[in-house]
Amino acid sequence: MAKRPVDLAQAMAKARAAPHSRAAVLSRLLRRRAHAHQVGDVETEARLREQIRWSLPMQTPHERDD
Repeated sequence: MAKRPVDLAQAMAKARAAPHSRAAVLSRLLRRRAHAHQVGDVETEARLREQIRWSLPMQTPHERDD
């Protein structure tokens, strides 16, 4: 049986370790947003801001009262 050719993008995605914590995800998003800001990529920066907002830990009012 012939081997399937390796899809480079898929191999790279598998090689990257998925962050295991919310802090790691947030840290990566913040670095990517800062880079987008530096290069003037307004669309990417806006998209990353939304992802950052989504990844922030949120507390319900009930959790704050405890």
